[in-house]
Amino acid sequence: MTNIIAENRAGDNAQALTVSEISASLKRAVEDQFGYVRVKGELSGFKRAASGHLYFGLKDENAMLDGVMWKGNAARLPFAPEDGLEVVLTGKLTTYPGRSKYQIVADQMELAGEGALAVLFEKLKARLAAEGLFDPQHKRKIPAMPSVIGVVTSPTGAVIRDILHRLGDRFPSHVIIWPVLVQGENAAGQIAAAVKGFSDLQEGGPVPRPDVLIVARGGGSIEDLWAFNEEAVVRAVAHCSIPLISAVGHETDTTLCDFAADLRAPTPTAAAEMAVPVRADLLDRVGQNALRLDRAVRRNWTQSSERLEAQRRLLPKLTELTAPQQQRSDELGERLGRGLERRLSGAAIAFTPLSRALGPRLLERTLEMKQKAFGAMRLSGALLESRLVHGQQRLIAAHRLLESLHPEAPLKRGFARVTDSTGKTVMTRDAARAAGHFTLRFIDGDIGAMVNEAGEAVKPASKPLAEKPASPKSPKNTASGDQADLFG
Repeated sequence: MTNIIAENRAGDNAQALTVSEISASLKRAVEDQFGYVRVKGELSGFKRAASGHLYFGLKDENAMLDGVMWKGNAARLPFAPEDGLEVVLTGKLTTYPGRSKYQIVADQMELAGEGALAVLFEKLKARLAAEGLFDPQHKRKIPAMPSVIGVVTSPTGAVIRDILHRLGDRFPSHVIIWPVLVQGENAAGQIAAAVKGFSDLQEGGPVPRPDVLIVARGGGSIEDLWAFNEEAVVRAVAHCSIPLISAVGHETDTTLCDFAADLRAPTPTAAAEMAVPVRADLLDRVGQNALRLDRAVRRNWTQSSERLEAQRRLLPKLTELTAPQQQRSDELGERLGRGLERRLSGAAIAFTPLSRALGPRLLERTLEMKQKAFGAMRLSGALLESRLVHGQQRLIAAHRLLESLHPEAPLKRGFARVTDSTGKTVMTRDAARAAGHFTLRFIDGDIGAMVNEAGEAVKPASKPLAEKPASPKSPKNTASGDQADLFG
């Protein structure tokens, strides 16, 4: 009879395990048995999570193995994984209890031979070409004579020496080298950063902006040159604002950088030849052009001289053109002399009667007549005496008016003149209150006074001011014509 409820039997070693216990046991068994494995297969269902982890499947003709690569290892991959690539994974097998499956945790991912690299190359090339990065209409012309050349390459090795040597032989230029790794894990990032760094240089900055760039590397296998196939490098080359020459590998080597560049050179040495002209050839060409220019100028001058001489022969002689005018000028000169003589003779005839009328006798008679008229105009004594009396009367009247208007004249009639400390006449009560102390001037002298709180004038307690002598009774010195004010 089958039991409905599970029971533990005495002596039974098959104890019931939990799901977690058996999953953990399987995990330990798998990891102990397959702690380090290398698995070859084709990537399928590849995806990159937002966290940076990679999830994929690895398959062959008969089976499929799930795989994962954590973010730290994924960031060090020298290529971009995608479906269809044949790769070799290095890692360990483990289980995933959450889904009851086993998977490989890859520490390293490598392409399975050059065939896989070629497949990846073609896929990446097709994708970037579809974006227009290799479009010929975006290619720019390399400047004929660049003054500054930028080179992105390794600072050691034969490549940079060949470039500098060829530039020095052909056309010595200012060369700026941006040293980078050209092979290995960090090569692609350094090459892309160097190209972008040159492109971002500004005109007139501390570092001269190159007129042309050369990205160069020596020959090698497709794996050695793979850094120049990385998407970051290709995009940096395609978007560079400076005309760029790609010189990666030998003539038979081809990289995606070659397709994105403005010009491809078969070798680094050839890139230097494409970047600059031959200085000797330029000097020879300039000399030839100078000779051609000299011959052209001489030929033009000769032809112009011949045409001018031909035109001169067709023109009439100068004496023939000016002969009528010279003859007329001679005739007018003779007529002018005769005319002046006639005018002078006529003027002399007209002046003769006038000269006779202006003789000395006429002037003497005129003088005698003027002297007689002046003697008849003498003044009589009675007329002069009458004018003198009239002038004396006017002077006496003016003197009397001056005495009556003198400022001291009112003092004789009992008036007093009030002045402040500055000698200015005080005209009103308010002015007296404002002054406080003032002086009263009488006909026989001055006396000081002040204003009390009630606004009345009182004699000050201090010693009175010294009396001033009375002004003269007769203002005899005021006859100058300036009449003074009545109270100053």
